[in-house]
Amino acid sequence: MSAILLIPAVAGCGSDGDDEPKNVSAKTAALGTITPGVIKVAVQPYAPYTSVQGDRIVGLDGDILAHAAKKLGLEVKPQVTDFAGMLAGVQSRRVDITIGGVAWSADRQKQGLFTDPPYYSPPAMAVRSGKTYKTVDDLKGLQLGTVEGYVWVKSIQAVPDAKLHAYPDANGVFDDLGAGRVDVGFLDPLIIIAAQKERPDLKIDTQYMTPPTAAQVKAKPAYEYFQPYQTGFYLPKKATKLEKAISAQIDAMYENGELERLVKKYGGDPEQFLKPSADVATARRGVDRPQDWTPPSIAQ
Repeated sequence: MSAILLIPAVAGCGSDGDDEPKNVSAKTAALGTITPGVIKVAVQPYAPYTSVQGDRIVGLDGDILAHAAKKLGLEVKPQVTDFAGMLAGVQSRRVDITIGGVAWSADRQKQGLFTDPPYYSPPAMAVRSGKTYKTVDDLKGLQLGTVEGYVWVKSIQAVPDAKLHAYPDANGVFDDLGAGRVDVGFLDPLIIIAAQKERPDLKIDTQYMTPPTAAQVKAKPAYEYFQPYQTGFYLPKKATKLEKAISAQIDAMYENGELERLVKKYGGDPEQFLKPSADVATARRGVDRPQDWTPPSIAQ
C-alpha cells in the first residue's frame, strides 16, 4: 500500500492560503491547527481509502476524519499530493495531518505524531476464484504479484521458489491475476474488495493470510510485511493537543460502533480491521505511548 511504500520523503503539499472560518470556539482554536477552525489534510488519490470529491475527502479514512473533525468543530480542507508529499507536508508542518492508511513505524514517529490506530490493516491476498492459500508455506513456488516499491516486494522475494511480478499500479496485478499469469496478488484489502465488485469478469476472491509465526519472521525478517500493521493519522511533532483530541474521537468510535459501521460500508470485515494483534501494543509502549497503553479494539 501507499502507506508502506519504500520511497523517500519529498516536498509537495500546496499553500496555506485558507481564510479563518467565522465563529471559531475557544475550545476549537485551542487545538492549535495552522489556521484556527480549519484542519489542513494532505491526501493522495487512493480509493476506497482516500479520494477528493469537490472539497470533501471520501473513503474510509476520509469518513473517519470527517466524523472526528465535526465533533471537534474543525472544517476539513484537503490538499492533494503523493505519498512522499503527505509525509513531508506533516514533517514540515505545511499541513495539520495526513491520512490514508499510513503505517505506524518507529522511524516515522521520530519525525511526527501518530494517533491511536483508526484501524489495523490485515494481510490480504487477491486470488483466483476456487483457489485457497492460507499461510506463507502455501505460497512456495507460486507466481506472486504486487506493485513496484511496496514492501510486499521484499516479502515475496523471501518466499522459497516464488516468482515476483511487480507492476506500476494495482491494475496490472489484477489484469495478470485474471489472465492466470499470477496466482496471488498482494494489495490492501479494500482495494481487492472493490475490484471484486467492479470487475466480476476477473473472477477473483479476497482471502486473509494467517500471519507468519514469530519464529518464521525471525528466520526471514522480510516476512514481517505479511503480518497486520497498525495504521494511524500522522501529525506534526508539535501538534500534541490535536493528536490527543483526534485519538480520543477515534477511541470513542470503537466504543460507539461508528468504526464498525464505516469498515462494513467499504466492504471490510470488522473482525479483521478493528482487533489488534499482540505486537501492536508492544511496538508502541515506551516509544510513543505509555507502558500501560492498550490499543483500541471492538469487543473481543
